[in-house]
Amino acid sequence: MSFYTSLSGLKNAQVDLGVISHNIANVETYGFKQSSTQFSDIVVGSAFSNPKLTQGIGASVEAIVQNFKLGPIEQTGAALDVAIAGDGFFSTVSAASGNTLYTRNGSFQMDANGFIHDGSDNRLQVFPTDTAGNVTSTTPVSAQVPQTNGAGSEFVSVTVEENGNVNAGYADGSVEVIGKIALASFTTPTGLKQVGSSNWQSSGLSGPANMGEPGAGLFGGLRSGSLERSNVDIAEELVSLITAQRNFQANAKAIDTATQIGQTVINLRT
Repeated sequence: MSFYTSLSGLKNAQVDLGVISHNIANVETYGFKQSSTQFSDIVVGSAFSNPKLTQGIGASVEAIVQNFKLGPIEQTGAALDVAIAGDGFFSTVSAASGNTLYTRNGSFQMDANGFIHDGSDNRLQVFPTDTAGNVTSTTPVSAQVPQTNGAGSEFVSVTVEENGNVNAGYADGSVEVIGKIALASFTTPTGLKQVGSSNWQSSGLSGPANMGEPGAGLFGGLRSGSLERSNVDIAEELVSLITAQRNFQANAKAIDTATQIGQTVINLRT
């Protein structure tokens, strides 16, 4: 019994080490959120068991929980680098698969067709607006900057306001609002499914996305020319790493001790 109890401890410590290593590896990843491992004990008994003599048989991983606290904001100066100063996620749609993704990494760029997208060609979603920036539909669409305006002037610049308005500037000096960035929130963000590249997908645990405008209600305003860094605290992770290593060593020592006891019993019988 003691072998399997300690073996469960070894496996749990290994999982904990993997989660901590993943956090440390992504300390420089924009929009990354730290994860932590939660454990639960395993106790087995029957209706006829004496509760005073119930013995545990180890532990198991109960959950790997993400921490969505705000990371430090770094100024970059790039017009399409956008950080959310508060709650919310950017909504993007994959140009290849059409899947909707959510992210805190606001590092965007523009392609030859005027679509604003991230490094994986996931297109930023915006609410359609009129020329004054008033939202005309609550159904998000892919942000696309026209390469010329109605007068035929060429596109020269793009800016993002705190309220989410995406402004396109043209050679004749005119400025047009092409949409307002749509933000998403979730009832249980810790239930979001990680898919890599600082992206998440909704799941049955997170609930569906609730869309809204930056700076309205629970949604934070936007900071153009800035990016949100990883929220991993490297000092905290190093302390956790040492603790996980000690847990691994302690369980390994318990297995070694059980082996020695078993060998002693065998020697007595022989």
